Amino acid sequence: MKGNPKFTVFTPTYNRRHTINRVYESLQSQTYRDFEWIVIDDGSSDGTSELVKAWQEVADFQISYQYQRNSGKHVAFNRAVQAAKGELFVPIDSDDGFLPTSLEIMLRCWESIPAETRKEFTGVVCLYQFKNGLLCGKSLPSSLLDTNSLDLKYKYKIKRDIWGFHRTDVLKAFPFPEDPTVRFIPEDIVWDAIARKYKLRCINAALGILYQDSGNQLTKSEPRKKALVKNYFLQMINRDFDYFIYDPTAFAKRATLYVRYSLHLHDWGFMKPSRFSKTGAFALCCLALFPGLLIFLIDNAIG
Repeated sequence: MKGNPKFTVFTPTYNRRHTINRVYESLQSQTYRDFEWIVIDDGSSDGTSELVKAWQEVADFQISYQYQRNSGKHVAFNRAVQAAKGELFVPIDSDDGFLPTSLEIMLRCWESIPAETRKEFTGVVCLYQFKNGLLCGKSLPSSLLDTNSLDLKYKYKIKRDIWGFHRTDVLKAFPFPEDPTVRFIPEDIVWDAIARKYKLRCINAALGILYQDSGNQLTKSEPRKKALVKNYFLQMINRDFDYFIYDPTAFAKRATLYVRYSLHLHDWGFMKPSRFSKTGAFALCCLALFPGLLIFLIDNAIG
């Protein structure tokens, strides 16, 4: 391969030696071959490194492997973006796969955007299907849709089970916040910030394969540990409150989590008006005080 690849495919992994072969086999079968694969190992102890190094010896595409002390998926993501050589960045979890034509179809869709307007877009997304071929979640409202992640989530109610790529240069401008005390950062912190500036082109077809047998998630923790991200929930409520009208339930859930997690951290000033940039956000969190307190008490009762 001469020069930099078109795609950087990135996989974060933690003790997924038994499933990461799905990504490798998906890459082996791609009809479009101009890509590299970056694997960031978030502290695995199951022999993942030996498996990936064996693939490095035989693969006909570049595989980069980095090991990091367990720091969370968001830190692995930032490291991969900085190391990426590709123009387009494709994250794929270590328990998922994708169709042989996935990269080819997504690139064709990307290049169908007129060159003079492509700078307004961050990337292309598509749908997932289950292993049996059934669609995962709901289809998009049209065969091709130019929108953003905020509209997808709140207006079209496509909240999960989409997959695709972003421009690498955009991701470098919107890194995940890194806090050594936090192992989980809500991904919407980044995707929705990007949505304020860039559009997505959507493919109403399932190109990714979602499996349901992977066990524990890469980052999974008890409520008291997750409480450290409470300010990110408040940040999203404040920043995106103009979308409240489209999905009040989603915002109510975030407000409840903010109250719940603030109580876990004994942050008694969590309702100070100065923390809220929108009056509606403050009112919503006031309404969430009782359900947030109730869940907090349940956490303590079962913890």
